[in-house]
Amino acid sequence: MVRNTSAAASAPGTFARHHFASLALLILGIGLFAFIGIADEMLEGDTLRYDRWVLLALRAPGDPGDPLGPAWVEEMFRDFTALGGIGVLSLLTLISVGYLWLQGLRRIALFLLLAILGGLLLSLALKTGFDRPRPELVSHGSMIYTSSFPSGHAMLAAVVYLTGGALLAVVHTDHRVRVYLICCAVLATFLVGASRVYLGVHWPSDVLAGWAAGAAWAAACWLAAHWLQQRGRIEGVTQPGPGA
Repeated sequence: MVRNTSAAASAPGTFARHHFASLALLILGIGLFAFIGIADEMLEGDTLRYDRWVLLALRAPGDPGDPLGPAWVEEMFRDFTALGGIGVLSLLTLISVGYLWLQGLRRIALFLLLAILGGLLLSLALKTGFDRPRPELVSHGSMIYTSSFPSGHAMLAAVVYLTGGALLAVVHTDHRVRVYLICCAVLATFLVGASRVYLGVHWPSDVLAGWAAGAAWAAACWLAAHWLQQRGRIEGVTQPGPGA
């Protein structure tokens, strides 16, 4: 009975380890499928009606220049959108890489850096390829510099937070810590994307496509890291120390 109880208690962690590759492949497939579908609908103009409805629903009736809610809500969403800016994401990347490096996980640290740089290059390439104009239906609540599709903030937030959160999670053996890190990564990714629509700097389809592409890239990086760990090319999960 004691043995069965112990096995049951460790079931969530065992299940996650055994089915990690399948879960990552599922996320990769869904992300790619969703991005291709949204991109196809966007190019045909089929998303415009939905995009316009959502943007106008988030503005004060009769005044497209005024987002819903008091001024402090708008300021809060500007703070959220900053979490997906290049400056903040670069700082978080360097902090994460430094943390992994100090933990002695130097190959994982380098892998994380390369994964995020690759995601940045992919985002820029997609933006250049689609070259969708920014929405002019409402006034912008944030500065803009690049084209609209996919949302760079949403995509890079997914790349940095989901990839970084997953690779930071491998440092810990506690299942609760791992779940907490991944949940924080998902929450940050969601808030960044939602803020871009609220501030009127992106169509909703831009953000959905950014989330899909970013999640797919993160899943591909998870699979690559898992494959490298299985072959001893990068460090594996830290084992608990005495008394852990």
